[in-house]
Amino acid sequence: MAHEDRSVPNVISPIMSQTARFSNSQQASPRTSLSMARSPAPPSTAPITSADFSFLLRPEIYHQLSPLSVPGAFRNNPSRQPEPETPIAELLRRGHFRAAAIAAVQALTSSPVSAVAAAAHPPVDPADHARVFELLYVRLACLCLMDAAPLAAQESKALEDLNAACYLDALTGAHLVPWALRVLGVRLQAIGFGDPRRAVMSYYDMAREARAEVLRAGRAHDHSAAELWKLRLADLGVKVAGALVEMDDLAGAAEHLATLGDGNQPFKVGGDGRLAMSRALLWLHLGDVEAALCCVRDGKGSETGEQIVNALADMADGEYEAALEKWMTLRDAMNENGIHDEMVGVNLAVCLLYTGKMTEARDSLEDLVDAGQTSHTLLFNLTTMYELCTDRHKNLKVKLAERVASQQPTPHGWEKTNADFKL
Repeated sequence: MAHEDRSVPNVISPIMSQTARFSNSQQASPRTSLSMARSPAPPSTAPITSADFSFLLRPEIYHQLSPLSVPGAFRNNPSRQPEPETPIAELLRRGHFRAAAIAAVQALTSSPVSAVAAAAHPPVDPADHARVFELLYVRLACLCLMDAAPLAAQESKALEDLNAACYLDALTGAHLVPWALRVLGVRLQAIGFGDPRRAVMSYYDMAREARAEVLRAGRAHDHSAAELWKLRLADLGVKVAGALVEMDDLAGAAEHLATLGDGNQPFKVGGDGRLAMSRALLWLHLGDVEAALCCVRDGKGSETGEQIVNALADMADGEYEAALEKWMTLRDAMNENGIHDEMVGVNLAVCLLYTGKMTEARDSLEDLVDAGQTSHTLLFNLTTMYELCTDRHKNLKVKLAERVASQQPTPHGWEKTNADFKL
């Protein structure tokens, strides 16, 4: 790519994944930022600075995580529970998000529970900004993955103003806080301070920085850096629209989305059409099916993405029979390629329910669990179907928890909470 400043896309941003309307009792949370399977950022090798971040190491900032919110099938499973000396990276790899969140705080506050834990999670130097922010990101991200976003929002308030001088390198002016933590911090602080407008303003501040970095990378002929900053800029644009939706400013969100031009197909930066899908889901949330379809047509998104949006559009219009046919076709095509997509399966089950096939819907969701899929949305919908099927649903929920607890840990998360099973 030649160094063309004109190729910078318009500001574009987060949206929470569109979940089936059948599971609508949970407030949207920022857990999407790790896309469920992605672990927090790897350790940084940035040098220690003269800045002192001891104000982020105070124990009173962080909440105790009670094990009582975890079903007994997980608590009383010694073969699956991690040892105290397990490194944080290994905890993340095995999906032990609660244990990783606790270990991060022990290192941040220099409060290990034992000498073994102290060796595994050594206390952090207040001047080692890379380590401080790495541990803080692990803590906040893991809380979000545990569906404990309200706790993460309260703890994120300790960061205060992320544009403050203490977060900038005194010599170069570069931001010391990793980009992923800044994006997550903006989202959580908007919740913690109860001010969604704060998120919109912060996203625009970051967008100005991203544009400047795109231009700087272009002048230096650093094409990989330019593409990275363009992707970040495009993501911020979708996040702005998502923040406007949360403010109930649907007209503003629609107007903002309409200004995000398709110049040079910025939504396919990275090659997976993820941003095209995010934009389409936002349009569906706003009720404009045609605009949603335009986001993924003509090569702007993947072929699968277009099929998904078409099926979701049928569901939005109440055409569950048509949507069911599309989901079944998509599932069969994916199965032939060895792909078992949980989102497709959950939406298929919801369509089965709305077309009067509750038993088939329940069996479909249980098959997903047996295949190792255990997201909150899946478990919540399945336990809701138990409630619809029988008055003795508690035993079914407990047995479901035992089935999930018996599965091998994965990076998608092993330990669940009582809320996941509606216990």
